[in-house]
Amino acid sequence: MLDRRQFLGAMGASVLGLGLVGCGGSDGGSTDGGASSGKKKVAMVTDGQINDGGWDASCYKAMTDAADEAGWDTAYSESVAQSDWATAMENYIDQGYDMVFLPGNQYTDVVKQVGKDFPDAHLCILNSAVEQENVVSLVPNTDQIGQLAGALAGLITKTNSVGFIGAVELDTTKSKLENFEKAAKKVNPDVQVTSAYAGSFTDAAKGKELATTFVNSNNVDVMFGDASIVDTGAREALATYGDRYDIGQPGDLGSADDKLIACSVVTDNKAMILSAMKDVEAGSFGNKIVKGDLDNGGVAVGTFSNIVDQDTQAKYQEIVSQIKAGTFL
Repeated sequence: MLDRRQFLGAMGASVLGLGLVGCGGSDGGSTDGGASSGKKKVAMVTDGQINDGGWDASCYKAMTDAADEAGWDTAYSESVAQSDWATAMENYIDQGYDMVFLPGNQYTDVVKQVGKDFPDAHLCILNSAVEQENVVSLVPNTDQIGQLAGALAGLITKTNSVGFIGAVELDTTKSKLENFEKAAKKVNPDVQVTSAYAGSFTDAAKGKELATTFVNSNNVDVMFGDASIVDTGAREALATYGDRYDIGQPGDLGSADDKLIACSVVTDNKAMILSAMKDVEAGSFGNKIVKGDLDNGGVAVGTFSNIVDQDTQAKYQEIVSQIKAGTFL
């Protein structure tokens, strides 16, 4: 009869056989995730894909950049079904990974349960405040994120119609939507906000469908999403019009010449993940909430595209200062 560790190892091999797990250093190094290198190692488990061009890609890059700085090795499991989240986490724990990173609020319940079942594990979750002895929570200020996106949308819309797509009704997403709407209407009282939940983080086709409906039915010309791969689908739809724009997150997704992404609301997930890694190294990991906001650089404004003219950029930066000071809304 297999003992528990042997059983989980077999399960992990099954997951590997399905192609759900990718291992290696952040520079594409060893395929054993650091098992023979003597380095500490961190793994990310996600229901999305690390090449989604949005949320999971940014979170994965934040992890690998933090690992590069800390001298850790990395691994990841992508496209993991909800029923397999715990198994993927437990497999990494049994393999001796020093930290497992979950990039979203949707993993809160499984993090709590696995944390209880594995009290010596180090679990790190983004966008959720979990008060548990072996969990570090990374919590960007979602009120500020929503306000930054909404204010910019209200300033640059030409049709006075802006949109928001969420994945599911998580508290963090609801906070972003509420503040997005308030901020857009604060800078532009004539603006209308259309919003919808896709019911998924991974359905790009749904993102295309929603964005197309927003444009054709409500003349939405600026959008902001909080739905990972769904956002990628929405951007693909917007790009077909030529005069419809997106505000990115959580990485700096655009550039000065970008024709689609007007700007991004950036969260410095690298710095927060690195802080958790340092806690592992110091033996002080757990029961900690690492907050990110405009004051400490955990939340910031990304690169403006020439979609946003200089006068509008100046007006927006004044609003950013008010959001930072807490005087905007």
